Amino acid sequence: MPHDAPPPASQTFVTRSEEETRAIGRRLGAVVQPGATVLLYGDLGAGKTAFVRGLAEGLGIDPADVSSPTFTIVQPYRGRLTLQHVDLYRLEGAEIEDLGLEELAGDGSVVAIEWAEKLPRMPALAIEVRIADRGGDTREITVSA
Repeated sequence: MPHDAPPPASQTFVTRSEEETRAIGRRLGAVVQPGATVLLYGDLGAGKTAFVRGLAEGLGIDPADVSSPTFTIVQPYRGRLTLQHVDLYRLEGAEIEDLGLEELAGDGSVVAIEWAEKLPRMPALAIEVRIADRGGDTREITVSA
């Protein structure tokens, strides 16, 4: 592929460990632009938080600092860009509306939203990450711009 060719709109990866899942996130974190929103989809235990640890690492954030924000809902991490890690697992409807998620990316932060299917409206320009558990430690990760 020529160097000036645009990246494909969608890429699928198969990972066989948490480290490989993090590596895909790290690659995205190295190139993601300020203000980007990353929507994460996948069942409980699929590897969404592991992917976000890699994303954080690509943004210059210690991945050991990243944990699932299930109880804090929004967890900011500072690096080359600020990462706003959001978990919608325990929220519904109006609770999600009240978070003001649209404003989080407004300061140039990268916003990663776990359980994005709960959003009442999808952001227009978002990167979708779908993680499917294929048994054992195998995951199929599709990243769509």
